[in-house]
Parts: sequence; C-alpha cells; structure tokens
Amino acid sequence: MKNATLRQLKVFEAVARHLSFSRAAEELHLTQPAVSTQIKTLESHVGLALFEQLGKKVYLTQGGAELLYHSRAIIRQFLEAEEALAHFKGIAGGHLNVAVISAGDYFFPHLLVEFARRHPGVKLNLTVHNREELLGELSNNLTDLAIMVRPPHDLDTQNESFAPHPYVIVAAPNHPLATRKRISMEALVKEAFVVREKGSDTWYSMQDGFGQYMRDLNIAMEIRSTETIKQAIIAGMGIGFLSAHTIGQELKTGSLVVLPVQGFPLMLNWYVVHRFDKRLPPVAKAFKEFLLSDGARLISDLIPAPTPGIHGKLDS
Repeated sequence: MKNATLRQLKVFEAVARHLSFSRAAEELHLTQPAVSTQIKTLESHVGLALFEQLGKKVYLTQGGAELLYHSRAIIRQFLEAEEALAHFKGIAGGHLNVAVISAGDYFFPHLLVEFARRHPGVKLNLTVHNREELLGELSNNLTDLAIMVRPPHDLDTQNESFAPHPYVIVAAPNHPLATRKRISMEALVKEAFVVREKGSDTWYSMQDGFGQYMRDLNIAMEIRSTETIKQAIIAGMGIGFLSAHTIGQELKTGSLVVLPVQGFPLMLNWYVVHRFDKRLPPVAKAFKEFLLSDGARLISDLIPAPTPGIHGKLDS
C-alpha cells in the first residue's frame, strides 16, 4: 500500500461508488482503459483483487469493501486540508467545487463564467450527476455546494432556494394535443409518456405535478438522459415532463412545443445545498451569496420561462 497514490484511491472510490468502470471513467473524464489501468496498479500495490465481475455486473470483494472505507477517509482528510488552506487564500486563487443535477447543466456553466468574471483567479470544478450520485457527493463530503431541486431529508444540510424552476409538458409540434388550447389531466394521462428514470429529481417532481393521477400515467419508456428523452419525443414516441430549463433550444427551433395543461407549469425551486457542518471556504461562501442575490435574474435572462401560446410555442 505504501506506493498507492491519492489519484488511484479517487479512481477506486468512483468505480466502487458506481460499480461501473465506464460510469466512473465518464465522471472522472478519463478513458475506460485508463481507469482499468489505475485499478490494476492499485491492486498490485494492495496484493488483493478489489473487484470481481459476475456476468455483466461488477462487485466489490471483501478486501475492496475494506479499502473503500479507508479510501473515503483519506480523500476526506485531503479535502479538509485543502479547504483549511483555502481560507488563507481568500476568494482569488480559491478552488470552487460545485455539483449539480443534470437539468442544471443547461445553464449552470453560464453562472460559473459570470462568477469567474467577477472574481478573476478562481478555479472552477463543476460535476453533473443524477440525484443518487449527487447525494453521494454530499454525504461523502466530495463537493462544497450541491445544486438541486429536492434537498435531502436524511442528511443534515443547509438548503436555500435561489431561483424558480418550472416544469412543463412537452410534445412534438405534430402531436394531436399540440393544437389544443386547454388540456385536462384526465385527457393527458391517456397519452404515452417518455420520462426520466425512477429516483431522479425529475421523477419526484413529476409525482408532485401529477398527484393522484400519477398511478394512471401511461409510461411508455424510462430513460436516464434528458437529451435522449427530447429526441424520443421529437421522433413521436410520446410526450414528456421536463424542466423548462432544458428545452430552450428546442422551443426556439420549433422541434418541441409546450402543451397548455391545467395546473402547469409546475413551479418548484432551485436550491443551493451544503452539509450543515461544512466549513465553506471563502470562494464557496462568495458563490453561494452570488446565487442568492443574482442567480434567479441570470437564469431568467438565459432561459425565459416558457408559456403555452399558439400551438404551444413560446409567446412572443
């Protein structure tokens, strides 16, 4: 173990968390062979196999489970040391770690660019996750701030809303409902839906929006990717429930339309979240204040809220 590196432990932790070499590679912006090489090198240092593959599934060995516990402790200690030293640097030269759910990657880079413009010298690290992964980032203290729709209930976190987050029902422009001026929930649930997977923030938001009608929903397909859902809807596979912040380009081009459904748009909020006991470095505090003061306005400037108009398109 004396020759193991922090990088190898971080790669190992990511593979262990996902139980997938490909998803770990995607998160770490590495190739899958590079991830495999890091794991093999670490196993040679440890002298034990850390993973075993049965069929298409990857599992931790007993030795791997033990190393995972210690790896996370080591990674946390390095992060805490980095955070402590960051307090001496102030904002300029600080390193901001932010994790966001996938719906946020349509606008969040623009907010980071504006923050960096106001604070030259800040180093930025943005990661994009589904809900389960994002909660893992928080619980394992791997991010300063998390941006999400539903703050966790089983973690001791501080949660503050900073911008509205509308959800809408969308369809292809040639869908039979696209010419309707008012659509009831009873009519809507008869249609085939293409939706995000169970457990995602979008899925929980959909439960809020549909309420008692959720059990009657005709779900044709669950897909993990918002981009793939949009393409499926455009192709005519069904209609969808999506964050309004993810469909701006499609509304401009007319490839998707917003349906005028009773009770929609569903208005929720974006939250900036961090562990309650987290000692935020100055740059993270400054970014949180930036979101609370200017986040809503900047998001609105980037992505105007869609409202159903003629054929469900944006009103001019």
